[in-house]
Amino acid sequence: MVKNILIPVDGSDGSDKAVAQAVELAKIYEAKLNFLYVANINQLAINAALSHAILDAVKKAGQTILTRAENMVPSEIESENFLETGAPAAVILEFEEKLNAGLIVMGSRGLGLVKGVLLGSVSQYITERAKCPVLVVK
Repeated sequence: MVKNILIPVDGSDGSDKAVAQAVELAKIYEAKLNFLYVANINQLAINAALSHAILDAVKKAGQTILTRAENMVPSEIESENFLETGAPAAVILEFEEKLNAGLIVMGSRGLGLVKGVLLGSVSQYITERAKCPVLVVK
């Protein structure tokens, strides 16, 4: 039985479609939705230290994306938001275990390095390594 659904989000169309699909699945399974935004600062900071202003801007953008996802959830469905920094694939897999996720729902493509966090290769990586089922939404 699926009780926790993990949805990595990045604000892309694919991510929004994944949120909509996860909402429908949460209704069926009476599951909690767990939205995760991963700020991929590792790649943004190649050979440079991030200033606090840049880090704050990235986190603020992530919080905006999480709020948008949360606004797509009907009030009768329980949900929670998480904002993390690091390598998206690794953080997603860590959260899968931390939340004891029964399902991961994610978009097939993200917005790229500067605008988003999820890339097609991330969804493929997660599909191959996750311990729970993964639904990739196009």
